[in-house]
Amino acid sequence: MSEYNAEDVRNIALVGHAGSGKTTLVEALLAATGVIPAPGSVAKGTTVCDFDPLEKELQHSLDSAITSVDVHGKHINLIDTPGYPDFLGRSVSVLPAVETAAVVINAQAGIESVTQRLMNALDNRHLCRMIIVNQIDAPDLDLGALTTRIRETFGAECLPINLPADGGSRVIDCFFQPSGEGADFSSVAEAHGHIIDQVVEMDEALMEIYLEQGQDLAPEQLHDPFETALREGHLIPICYCSAITGAGIPELLEIMVRLMPNPSEGNPPAYLKGEGATMEPVRVSPDPTKHALAHCFKIINDPFRGKLGIFRIHQGRISTNSQLYVGDARKPFKVNHLFRLQGNEQIEVAEGVPGDILAVSRVDDIHFDAVLHDSHDEDHYHLTTMECPVPLFGLAITPTKRGDEQKLNDALHKLQSEDPCLHIEHHAATNETIMRGLGELHLKVLLRRLSEQFHVDVDTRPPSIPYRETITAKADGHHRHKKQTGGAGQFGEVYLRIEPLERGEGFEFVDATVGGVIPGNFIPSIEKGVRQVLADGAIAGYPLQDVRVSVYDGKFHPVDSKDIAFSTAGRKAFIDAVDKAKPVILEPIVKIRISAPDSCMGDLAGDLSGRRGRISGSESQSQGRIDIDGEVPLAELSGYDARLKALTGGEGIYAIELSRYEAVPASIQKQLADAYQRSED
Repeated sequence: MSEYNAEDVRNIALVGHAGSGKTTLVEALLAATGVIPAPGSVAKGTTVCDFDPLEKELQHSLDSAITSVDVHGKHINLIDTPGYPDFLGRSVSVLPAVETAAVVINAQAGIESVTQRLMNALDNRHLCRMIIVNQIDAPDLDLGALTTRIRETFGAECLPINLPADGGSRVIDCFFQPSGEGADFSSVAEAHGHIIDQVVEMDEALMEIYLEQGQDLAPEQLHDPFETALREGHLIPICYCSAITGAGIPELLEIMVRLMPNPSEGNPPAYLKGEGATMEPVRVSPDPTKHALAHCFKIINDPFRGKLGIFRIHQGRISTNSQLYVGDARKPFKVNHLFRLQGNEQIEVAEGVPGDILAVSRVDDIHFDAVLHDSHDEDHYHLTTMECPVPLFGLAITPTKRGDEQKLNDALHKLQSEDPCLHIEHHAATNETIMRGLGELHLKVLLRRLSEQFHVDVDTRPPSIPYRETITAKADGHHRHKKQTGGAGQFGEVYLRIEPLERGEGFEFVDATVGGVIPGNFIPSIEKGVRQVLADGAIAGYPLQDVRVSVYDGKFHPVDSKDIAFSTAGRKAFIDAVDKAKPVILEPIVKIRISAPDSCMGDLAGDLSGRRGRISGSESQSQGRIDIDGEVPLAELSGYDARLKALTGGEGIYAIELSRYEAVPASIQKQLADAYQRSED
């Protein structure tokens, strides 16, 4: 039996911009609870969470890592996540495993781009949130102004639950025993009043006691409405600490233990049952007596220990010798070993309860986003996962050594199984393999792993842009495919009509034939031919989207008509229609946020304008920096990292995310179409 139950579990992910001190904060929590004798150092490469050699070299987290602490009889699972924009997918992909996200903010840097993106993602996911302001002992801080800006940016529901004092050397509790003095800003009484007012709004009876009878309320009375306020986003407590000195660490642990939700108090996991349009929500409860149900949120391919699937138990118990199904598989696998993770260390355990985060090794069928269960009653269950950023940066890669093609494919498959934001594309027309990620650093790290972990060296070509094709008008297309080679021939004739759909609607195929002009068994062959064009493109070799195709007429031959004939006729009729439908090439337009010294504003604005971009706004930050928001075509950002460093003396950073697709200028469309025609010739 487990030494604790589901009510004793807390699952918390530490998220935030790179440099906010998340990994150092985990070290402080591990040391404060006796898990490690003393905090490790990111600079020295001695932390529990940054155990990968490349993380130690770069001194930044590149992947999420799981640890846990036990304090006051409670078991707290902590997930340390990377903060670079290039690894944002690895941060958000682990969020379905937790009830609470702790957003860590560097007190010196303030609110940064990744912080804002994460807060939006957490709000959409309906996760309970807390904000941890770290490094409060740094010199020349105005924590009062930072707190005001946090509330202006993220809402008035962000309220301090403790306050820094004596220049950030200690922290004063404002909730459990609000009697301290010497706060660096505001006052304990004021902070206590604000947070109590916010909490009692969730309970009318408690509000009446508080307001009308003037009674003081004990923390125990406030627990349930506090949890309700967290679940509904009505309260986001702000905590202050210094991971380096340990100031505020005991207070932070007490808040995690006494106020952060356990699996039964957080918002329930968003499970669906069924497929496609028939999917409907199902309620899953952290009841240890029910069927086991778990979600795999992370995969690690270890060259020595094999494939490791890390999962969160949402319902029931899982123990060694359990029989579990992966998704809708008919054959279960046996759980031979269960592990709890402490960074890179695997600690074998006998059983897991609802809320536990555990791992199982050497199960070939397990994969990212898989649902594990022990009964066919939970077949066709899916967890609504976090929407990850769209990978936009691409490199064309080929193995340096001839004969390594299969080795490269195997390595890419393993990397893709671990990373929800790595996409691999194979372009048959150009015989290219394209590796897409979230940025230049993301791709560089993947190339290093290919070489060092999988021993595959590759040649790369310049980044490719994920252009798309579409049409802007209605048109008809026709093709008769007739081939006679002696004996039975091939015959198929297709008439079809195409029309544009709204951007993002994808593809729709309609069988509008009547009277059996084309036998029904040949309609799927026509659709197959059309889909070949969708994948390969019609004018420049890029995927075609947002189009409705209606087949309305045709002819067949009782002997010579075959699937291949109608597939060919459908494909060429579709190309014929696209040529008449005013086709355009679409390019990705990205939102860009640049952080740089404010003295560089003019140079950056001019450079962005020269890249067909525009600035939508700017905001002054502390320490003479400015954040610039804008939009720019992705194609114009080739080499931008080096250009930004040159313009800002190495002080500038930027992050992008997909905004929309827009038609390219006519001159660029002609260049792309001509290049494609030349390659075909």
